[in-house]
Amino acid sequence: MWLFALRASALWLTGYYPSYVSMPVTAVDFSNVTHVIHFCLLAGANGSITNNGLGGSASTSFVKTVHGAGRQAIVCVGGAGSQAGFEGATTSANVTNFVASLTNFAGTYGYDGVDIDWEPLSSSDVHQYTNFVQTLRAALNHLGSGKLLTVAAPAYTQAAMYASIQSQFDQINIMTYDLSGPYEGWVTWFNSPLQDGGYTFPSTHGLVPSVNGAVNNFTSAGIAPGKLGIGLPFYGYVWTGGPGVTAPRQGWTTPVPTVSEPTYQSIIKNYYQPARYHWDDAAQAPYLSITNTTAANDMFISYDDAAACEVKVSYARNHGLGGIMIWELSQDYSASSSPTHPLLHALDQSLATPRILSAALQGGNLVLSFSTLPLASYRVAWTTDLAAGNWNTLSNNIPGDGSPVTISDPAGLGSAARFYRVQTPP
Repeated sequence: MWLFALRASALWLTGYYPSYVSMPVTAVDFSNVTHVIHFCLLAGANGSITNNGLGGSASTSFVKTVHGAGRQAIVCVGGAGSQAGFEGATTSANVTNFVASLTNFAGTYGYDGVDIDWEPLSSSDVHQYTNFVQTLRAALNHLGSGKLLTVAAPAYTQAAMYASIQSQFDQINIMTYDLSGPYEGWVTWFNSPLQDGGYTFPSTHGLVPSVNGAVNNFTSAGIAPGKLGIGLPFYGYVWTGGPGVTAPRQGWTTPVPTVSEPTYQSIIKNYYQPARYHWDDAAQAPYLSITNTTAANDMFISYDDAAACEVKVSYARNHGLGGIMIWELSQDYSASSSPTHPLLHALDQSLATPRILSAALQGGNLVLSFSTLPLASYRVAWTTDLAAGNWNTLSNNIPGDGSPVTISDPAGLGSAARFYRVQTPP
């Protein structure tokens, strides 16, 4: 007799849902999404909040749908360019009113917590930010047990501040995207590469940004990995006008290239062709390379696809992180495609790996086959007594590359029932 079990590190999958998107929240694939963040309220300089498309039937319907799917609904305050509003709202004169406005809004509509997205965040903001977070955390606790406080954190700044207040947060989701741009002294680079590959800027000799570099920035400051989520963008970067920009790590003189940010669905519809596709092993990231008759029309397109989803799930598991954050849920959606959410589907498949594919006796041996993810590592163990919980290693540190792995146990059926477990990370 055999019994098989799978054990993989649980990850939160937190996705943003902006109020302005045309996709109804009922269209979200909730299979593995654990938290949905309603984007966004705005901070008023006097401590008030602006609903910005939330409130009323929009919030009522959102919370009802998310709760109906058995998931948690969070309301966000902030967004790009929100710094001035936060700086006014969190002064000593206004912070109490601001926090009361946020918690009243969350309580009125039944949200499960509040997400902070203060952008940009300067060193001069640290004192007010810290006081605001502590005041908001205390107010949420008064709303009832289980109210969440999450944050969208910049990838490479203020890690020490977040370390000092990490106990206040349930999730610290790092914005590990927008990691490149046509800035002076830069080169063409990926929007959200997993690794830097050891590549440094020719101008400064500093390492280029990466998901791994950002995570190291936070863990080196003393933040527990389980508090951290990595950002996964459902959009990409189109570089053009360089001229001759078709690949990563390219410099330019004049004209300076421009960058636009189309959604995943737009990239697949308007630019993707198999011959244009490349996978960069050093960065662990995909891209499209497009050469046109006129060099100024050449393109380098960085985006996340199914393979990027796989390696980021492996990375989060291998490093003991808390989860993955998505910006944003409508950007991979198409009502006419199957699946309607291809990137969410890829994440679903990744989170469901490893899967037992087959088990059979061959020549007296038990031969077990299971699915794997790239960059993952697995342990296969067995026991004859589930209650005792003493697992014996059959094979350990088995590398995954996305292909099935086959393991053989010479014990075969044996004289006693054997129970097997496939575990990742090992």
